[in-house]
Amino acid sequence: MIEDEKWMTLALEQARKAEEGGEVPVGAILVKDGFLIAKAHNNPISTNDASAHAEIQLLRIAGKKLGNYRLNGTSLYVTLEPCAMCLGAIMHARIERVIFGAYDPKSGVCGSSENLTDANCFNHEINLVSGVLESESRALLKNFFNSRR
Repeated sequence: MIEDEKWMTLALEQARKAEEGGEVPVGAILVKDGFLIAKAHNNPISTNDASAHAEIQLLRIAGKKLGNYRLNGTSLYVTLEPCAMCLGAIMHARIERVIFGAYDPKSGVCGSSENLTDANCFNHEINLVSGVLESESRALLKNFFNSRR
């Protein structure tokens, strides 16, 4: 768990970058064999791109860096439970582990709103870890939305 918390701290830094840019504060990092491969944060507002979630941005960066869209043997750390779009991309990229912070009861599909991690439409299984630095992740989101009301 200490290793997961270390990496999630870096994802939280990315979430803060998103917030600084006026985006919903969600950040993600990708790790392979103990090395940071890529980092990204939400930016659909600034890019006018509904698909520019932290996870999707991360997969794009990592794919280019590694020269392959298949990201076998990697761990994806994200501050918020993935949505259906992001989980689909994660599955297609063959991410080994997904570790998330805050649960998303409205659109999270790793157990909160739905559980698509074992859906028949996917032929890949992920190792899922939830609630890592959950309170920190949740507080960032809560503060962001409270400041907008």
